[in-house]
Amino acid sequence: MTASLFSPLRINGVTFKNRIGMSPMCQYSSTDGIAADWHMVHLGARAAGGVGLIMAECTAVSSKGRISQGCAGLWNDAQVEALKPIVAFQRQFGAVTGTQISHSGRKGSAATALEGGSHLDMDDPDGWQNVGPTSDAFDPDGARLWKAPEALTVAEILDIQDQFVHSAKLALEVGYDLLEVHCAHGYLLHSFLTPLVNTRDDEYGGDLRGRARFLLETVEKVRAVWPTQKVLSVRLSVHDFAQGGLALEDTAQVGLWLRDRGVDILDCSGGGAVPEARGAIGNRTAEQPDMAGIIRDATGLAVMAVGGITDAAQADALIRSSKADIVLLGREMMRDPHWTFRAATELGVDTRHVLAEQYGFFVGAS
Repeated sequence: MTASLFSPLRINGVTFKNRIGMSPMCQYSSTDGIAADWHMVHLGARAAGGVGLIMAECTAVSSKGRISQGCAGLWNDAQVEALKPIVAFQRQFGAVTGTQISHSGRKGSAATALEGGSHLDMDDPDGWQNVGPTSDAFDPDGARLWKAPEALTVAEILDIQDQFVHSAKLALEVGYDLLEVHCAHGYLLHSFLTPLVNTRDDEYGGDLRGRARFLLETVEKVRAVWPTQKVLSVRLSVHDFAQGGLALEDTAQVGLWLRDRGVDILDCSGGGAVPEARGAIGNRTAEQPDMAGIIRDATGLAVMAVGGITDAAQADALIRSSKADIVLLGREMMRDPHWTFRAATELGVDTRHVLAEQYGFFVGAS
C-alpha cells in the first residue's frame, strides 16, 4: 500500500521523498548565531527518522534580527561553516533541507524562552534596540514583550531587505534545498503586513498592497539570488485570530502576489501579531490545516499545513484530500523523532527503508 503521505513530491529540481516535514522550532542553543552540536543531534535525528523535509529553526538575518542571544543566525561565514556538516548529514538520509530566514522586529531583544522570554532592560548588555513599523510595543502593559521599538525609516527597510538577500546567498553556500522567508507570528515582515500593527501612512503602510510592500520587495530580491531549481517558501500567518486583523481573503491575495514573484510553496501558520491572539491560537490550532487548503485553492500554490497534526491518519487525509502538499509537525516531532516510521506502520506502508538503514535493517518490515 502507498499512502498519500508517503508519495513523493517534486517542486522545481527538488524531490521530497514523502510529504512529512519537521516544522522550524527555535532551540535557543546558538552562540553568536552559530549552530552547535545540539543542532546536529536535533536535526540529524529527524533525518535518520525518515522525515522528507527538515526545516531549520527561525534563523536571523542579522544580530539585531534575532529574538534572543541564543537564536540561530545566518549573516557570516562562521555560521555557514558550522551549518555545512549538519546539512550534509541530513542529506545522507534523503531529507530535503530547508531554513527559515527571519527578522524578529518588535519581539526582538528578549531573553530566551528557556529563560522566560521577556524583553531585556534597556541597560542590559545582552539587549539591543528592537524595531518595527511603528513605535508601538507588542504588549506595553505586559510583563514580557513590553519594549517600545523604533519605527523603521525607508532607508532602514531597504537595508533589512539587503540582509535577507545576504542570508539567502549564505543559505546557498550552506547547501540548503529550500529557503523560507518568515512573515508570520508577529515578527517583522508580518508586523508590516497586518493592519493590527502597521498604521504607517507612507508607501509601506495603508492598504493591503502598501502593507505587503516590504514582504513583496524582499521576496522579489531573494528570488533573484535563490536558484530557480531550488524551492522558495514563505511562512504566513494566514489568519490573525484577532478582530480587525488579516483574514483568509487577505492572505489569499498576498499569496497571489507572492506567486507572481516566484514563490513555490506557502507555509500556512497563524496568529502571533498581537497579545489578543494568544488565547485564540490555542483554540483554533486545529482549524489551521483546513485554512491551508483554502489558501491552496485560492492561489494555486502548493502549501504546507501546520497546527495540531499528531496522528498518521490525520496527516494522510490532509494530503489525500488536497488540503496540503506537505504536513509539518512541531511538538509531535520533538516527542518522537521516529514519528515517520510510526506513521508508516500505522498506514501499512513498507517500513524497511523509512528509517536510516542502520535502524531499518533491524526493525523495518516490507
